[in-house]
Amino acid sequence: MSTVVVIGAGLAGLATACHLVGSGHEVVVVERETIPGGRAGRVERDGYTFDTGPTVMTMPGLLGDATRAAGSDLSDVITLQQLDPAYRAKFADGSEIMVRAGHEAMREEIARTSGSKDAAAFDRFVAWLEKLYDVELPHFIDHNFDSPLDLLASPAAAAKLVRLGGFGKLGPAIGRRFDDDRLRRLFTFQAMYAGLPPSSALSLYAVITYMDCIEGVYFPEGGMSEVPRSLERAATRAGVDVRYGQTVTRLLRRLDGGVAGVEIDGGEQVAADAVVCTLDLPVAYRWLLPDLKPRRVVRRGTYSPSAVVWHVGARGGVSEATKHHNIHFADAWDSAFDSLINKHELMPDPSRLVTVPSLTDPSLAAPGGTTMYVLEPVPNLSGTIDWKQQRGPMRDSLLAFLDREGYPTDIVAEELVDPLDWERMGMEQGTPFALAHTFRQTGPFRPANVEKRVPGLFFAGSGTTPGVGVPMVLISGKLAARRVTEFLPSPRRETVAS
Repeated sequence: MSTVVVIGAGLAGLATACHLVGSGHEVVVVERETIPGGRAGRVERDGYTFDTGPTVMTMPGLLGDATRAAGSDLSDVITLQQLDPAYRAKFADGSEIMVRAGHEAMREEIARTSGSKDAAAFDRFVAWLEKLYDVELPHFIDHNFDSPLDLLASPAAAAKLVRLGGFGKLGPAIGRRFDDDRLRRLFTFQAMYAGLPPSSALSLYAVITYMDCIEGVYFPEGGMSEVPRSLERAATRAGVDVRYGQTVTRLLRRLDGGVAGVEIDGGEQVAADAVVCTLDLPVAYRWLLPDLKPRRVVRRGTYSPSAVVWHVGARGGVSEATKHHNIHFADAWDSAFDSLINKHELMPDPSRLVTVPSLTDPSLAAPGGTTMYVLEPVPNLSGTIDWKQQRGPMRDSLLAFLDREGYPTDIVAEELVDPLDWERMGMEQGTPFALAHTFRQTGPFRPANVEKRVPGLFFAGSGTTPGVGVPMVLISGKLAARRVTEFLPSPRRETVAS
């Protein structure tokens, strides 16, 4: 049996471990923190539980793919419920639109708020999204690329994607379908996850909208940190050895340059036939591969904007209008994205997300209290903002926003995370959203999940293929495991170079 070491017990690492153990490999996961999750972590403070990573769970079938690979049905390791509405969208004029679960319910909501013409347009919009998703998932998302020429391996799929307008611009594509500008915003804000303004993001990223607004949004009992915990349960039941509180300090190499294992703090060496690293790629090269020059996209890539996240535990409840996920759209739109992405400035009129997990699971807050996750998009550290100076004013601004929108503000527990904090956690340029999904950083142009100069070394996570977001990161684990299985079984272990 071959042995594989996975560096990091985040979503990508644990998904990788599940797929590898299901393929018959012996797997050791090494995690520097004391709990699973990585970016999808958890903090408990004064009776309030904060999920420190993603708050939106979509495409649970992809999570089920990983747990089933390790021999566990999804329902055996996690309890999920679909949110309805998935979002409450509140606009600058005070109007609201709910993103309802299910095609018919959403169509009725659009008819009620935007009129029959846009309701009919929604039917055609959903059909378009489904066609995009059906062609993209097998051929361009759940797919390992070795070169741009691999795009020609499925010429019929590529031609269909062109016919569907996948390489056009997302903003105009949505704008042509709906008269109500609120719907245009509601169905394009997801481009932010790809690190791009809707006006310039490719239409193929409408698949994020499909996952978000069509397939539905879910929430785990116990909070979003239960997602990595579910992977851990499946993995450990299948025999994966997960070691917490240990940091990989060196990649061990054979005399021929290939992987021989890892060294962890304290000097222990763990022999392995392959290693899967889930660190942000620039960090991985600086830390573990200082002798290698990474590809240009790793060295000089364009990174997504960052975010300030304010975790708040407050006394008191929320209004009846408040839902689990609340998007507060500001009046500014294109100009706000221009400030954020092109000028690397704070949005002068920011849109914000407020997630209230305790509304769905009261155990996540102290009795009589509310747990909130408040997110404002901000520039990454390539800009000139001094976050040591900006941290206080940002908190004040978010507090005033919460008060203005009727959220509880008698704060008991809190934690604010800014780009400097993300950088300290190992995220390049202080963004949790990794490389932006520009055309030159997508598909075969995104950093590869294999380092061919170091046989046996592979990568998983948002910085490699297929990209950012919980569904994509879960797929990245499967793709990395596929690489390992193609490389193994049993490369011969040789003497470790001194």
